[in-house]
Amino acid sequence: MTVLIAGAGIAGLTLGLTLHQIGVPFRIHESVRALRPLGVGINLQPNAVRELRDLGLGDDLDRIGVRTRQYGFYSKSGRTIWEEPRGLAAGYRWPQYSVHRGRLQMLLAERLVERAGADVLVTGSRATGYRAGAGDATLLLDGAEETGALLVAADGIHSAIRRQMYPAEGAPIWAGAVLWRGTTQAPPFFGGAAMALAGHDTQRIVAYPISDPDPATGLVTMNWIAELRIDPSQGWNKEDWNRAANLADFAPAFAGWRFDWLDVPALIAGAAEVYEYPMVDRDPLPRWTNGRVTLMGDAAHPTYPVGSNGASQAIVDARMIGAAIRAHGVTPQALETYEAEVRPRTTAVGLANRGSGPDAVMQMVEDRCGGVFDQIDEVIPRADLAAHAEHYKRLAGFSVDVLNARPPIIPAG
Repeated sequence: MTVLIAGAGIAGLTLGLTLHQIGVPFRIHESVRALRPLGVGINLQPNAVRELRDLGLGDDLDRIGVRTRQYGFYSKSGRTIWEEPRGLAAGYRWPQYSVHRGRLQMLLAERLVERAGADVLVTGSRATGYRAGAGDATLLLDGAEETGALLVAADGIHSAIRRQMYPAEGAPIWAGAVLWRGTTQAPPFFGGAAMALAGHDTQRIVAYPISDPDPATGLVTMNWIAELRIDPSQGWNKEDWNRAANLADFAPAFAGWRFDWLDVPALIAGAAEVYEYPMVDRDPLPRWTNGRVTLMGDAAHPTYPVGSNGASQAIVDARMIGAAIRAHGVTPQALETYEAEVRPRTTAVGLANRGSGPDAVMQMVEDRCGGVFDQIDEVIPRADLAAHAEHYKRLAGFSVDVLNARPPIIPAG
């Protein structure tokens, strides 16, 4: 009856916590020998925060994250295109958080081991493939294997399980955008707890705090992402969360980006470490499930980091798998039910993100006025901006009214 999980990222660990909550045995196999808090900032939308709170992690999120209060788009000259409240300020029953990805992963791992015991998480155990039997599923590992009732692949964009299902798929798809990511001690903007995206499709900056202000200096740990689009024929380095960057590759392009609310050159120069990462995704799949084996998270639906939705969807995936198992038992039918409910939405979101998702308004402004205007209504009516923002929220499953009215995925008790 054991559910095997390949991968101890946010997706796999949340699934482990969910299975423990509903009383289903599981074991997670993770390739690295020791989990480390890698990465930089991510956002957790209220739909995902709701699920983590239902797992009893609400106080932990307040300890490691910042409750995001505002979200906004700005032109390359720093002018306001669209601002909206987020989380509780927007009327949600749950906050939105900005948090360091590695701190969240370590929190999930710590709570999992506390609740379920250390033997549920096997590190230094890399998934290499699977065998799908009529009555069981076997996870193939480096020099070993384990058989369980179901196998869930949470082993990321380079998933070995996905590669076996679709051997002709090839490498992730890169369309020419490169991200440089770092954190800097910097003054907050717009009153703090605000997330800002400025620029357009070929050059943009994203910035938001992932810590509260330091009582002595008033500075926050500001997570930032600088993005440039280059000729894809040039090629770029393989995606790797831990690849150090050369500032000369991108900083000169942002030399003039000094706004009255954010000094982008100072933000870039102030980072202790900067990492580069080509923005990649994969084409949507026609199926995730092969009998007693399925995919979740980035193994199932890797997407561009647009709309601040990737980690949130991985968390929702875990809860949907748990709900399907509660309803149908540890059976292939549970995996089919999960896929039928989740795959259409993630396919739509992934394709929308290729078109810049909610961020598309920045390019609209760039096309119409070069990012320089006095009143945004002269460029795009505010009603159109509001409708664009709401469309993506509904598509991704975190529209305020829909989420607040929806019953819990897994009822308490």
